[in-house]
Amino acid sequence: MRVGVVAYGTYVPWWRLDRATIAPAPGRGTRAVASYDEDATSMGVEAARLALASTPADAAPDAVYFATTAPPYLDKTNATAIHAALDLPPSVMAVDMVGSVRSAAGAWRASIDAASAGRLTLAVLGDVRTGLPGSADERDGGDGATALLFGAGDSVIAEVLGAGSATAEFLDRWRVPGESASKVWEERFGEHAYVPLAEAAVADACKDAGITPDAVQHAVVTGTHARAVRRVVRSIGVRPETLAPDLTAELGHTGVAHAALVLADVLDRADPDRLVLVVQLADGADAFVLRTTPALGTGRPTRPVASQVAAGRTGLRYDTFLTWRGMLRREPPRRPEPDRPAAPPSFRREAWKFAFVGSRCRACGTCQLPPQRVCVGCHAIDDMVRERLADVRATVATFTVDHLAYSLSPPVVAAVVDFDGGGRYQCELTDVDPDTVAIGDRIEMSFRRLYSADGVHDYFWKGRPVRDDERSQ
Repeated sequence: MRVGVVAYGTYVPWWRLDRATIAPAPGRGTRAVASYDEDATSMGVEAARLALASTPADAAPDAVYFATTAPPYLDKTNATAIHAALDLPPSVMAVDMVGSVRSAAGAWRASIDAASAGRLTLAVLGDVRTGLPGSADERDGGDGATALLFGAGDSVIAEVLGAGSATAEFLDRWRVPGESASKVWEERFGEHAYVPLAEAAVADACKDAGITPDAVQHAVVTGTHARAVRRVVRSIGVRPETLAPDLTAELGHTGVAHAALVLADVLDRADPDRLVLVVQLADGADAFVLRTTPALGTGRPTRPVASQVAAGRTGLRYDTFLTWRGMLRREPPRRPEPDRPAAPPSFRREAWKFAFVGSRCRACGTCQLPPQRVCVGCHAIDDMVRERLADVRATVATFTVDHLAYSLSPPVVAAVVDFDGGGRYQCELTDVDPDTVAIGDRIEMSFRRLYSADGVHDYFWKGRPVRDDERSQ
């Protein structure tokens, strides 16, 4: 029985920061930047939605593992918001694996073990990478998310043939609780520590799979220590032409999401029956050998990595980036800041607030957002069926540009949208140019953070313009 990846999805934020604008450590290329209303959780939701879109509606995962180094909450599970946004049953366990880049490998291993026991498991890997202003971490980091659904059977698109791991305690990169920037030891030391660990992990994974490294057709080697990664590429025995583009020039290193993001890019274009080696360097080394299957051709997501990379908007100002990161405090619009969301109503309205579930009247078919007990069309009472509209596209009926509403990125674009199949709603638009938005624009819903107040993040759904490369999807 095959065990491995059943489906996958990625999310690359729309915004790009040109590294040349970062001083005193300018560089070439761009880095992906999570918008002011995004975080590791919201990006994880978007990646998971794309992954689950290619699976049957009744194929709910049995567990959700969320890995990140930038959890929006501590002492509260972040994976539960992902669980709620995906409208998963209460029986599905949702837990965090947070704190280090190696948490991603832990989520992979736990998911593979669960798949071997016949359970579907969703590994969601999302990160917001940052550093002190002008630092190499700020320049070389990137934001993004990847979701891998692991299972067993004929639907597997990338079978796991072997795995290897090597662990050692050494001080390479660290950050104490409460600090936003990591510290890094001298590069030569990290290179000295990582190379033998990677060689051991790769040797074990290849032995487990019954292959040699030179048989691999696609090699993915990633890590936060760029010098060690380059050395490992030369030392593990893979052919140079098999090395997959690591996407750091366009996006930066996306932390826990990066190895899976590069793997997703490989799966987007790989043929069946190809051997793929994935190596991640983080507090040790982890290696996985996978083989693509004939199911890959029909199991790819509708939005490949390359299209998301190409769709990014450059030109983000550095001072705007610092404001979004909370490192530059600027005068907000002259309206009161919002109060923190209250826990009891959020709990009572979870299906609406997190999963964007409305109601449709059985008597007259009117769709209503938010869900109602009394139909606004025929006034029937308590004759509704729930209807999730998070994955339904809509059209802008009218809009306004508000320069006074509170926002970390004014102005706010508010629109009234009509959903395909019925349902009208007023929502905020995101990732939008206020100068080009127009009546008739097509939008899709995106899980975002409206604001944060008193340490509480108010998650909800916003409209996002459908780009030209997505219109036929």
